[in-house]
Amino acid sequence: IEAHGEAEVNGILEPLVREWFFSKFEKFSKTQLYGVKNIYDRKNILVCAPTGGTKTLTAFLGIINYIVGLALKNELENKIYSLYVSPLKALSNDIYVNLISPLEEIEALAKKKGLKIQNIRVSLRTGDTTVNERAKMLKNVPHILVTTPETFAIVLTSPKFVENMRGVEFVIVDEIHAMTNKRGVYLSLTLERLSDASLIEPVRIG
Repeated sequence: IEAHGEAEVNGILEPLVREWFFSKFEKFSKTQLYGVKNIYDRKNILVCAPTGGTKTLTAFLGIINYIVGLALKNELENKIYSLYVSPLKALSNDIYVNLISPLEEIEALAKKKGLKIQNIRVSLRTGDTTVNERAKMLKNVPHILVTTPETFAIVLTSPKFVENMRGVEFVIVDEIHAMTNKRGVYLSLTLERLSDASLIEPVRIG
């Protein structure tokens, strides 16, 4: 089963993303073997694994692969493709390791190979984000937006920002086990509001 899963994941990865991955990791983790292809096939999925079980990279790998593919074809639009929502406000370090750093390394690898690739933008928006930074996000819309449940709900009340979210294709809800109280109910309602505002139904990844 694992050999079949490895072949499936290898088969869907862009050569550039595949080369980057194996420059960092010896092999796919079990969560990646079972999760990446399902996300690629745009199936809603819940990824469960112990701490350090590569859950976040499992969620992001298929999305990174998709966005890198668009960037290589010069087809990236000025819109949000993916939302990453976490109840933890201290996101910066984790996101740098799991998202920004891989994207920077993939773009550097592309340039080394002489491949043209669009810049893939990632932005962090929380209650601490300044007015100036928010304005920049409206002008240079992030392709991946990292946020908290409360800020996610507030963003959906901004008509200008909602326009950039109508094409969201993936929503990652991290630490979903921590959303068992009123925050979880509120987030569920916010996700339904996003679906109502969207032109397509986003893939949900827990």
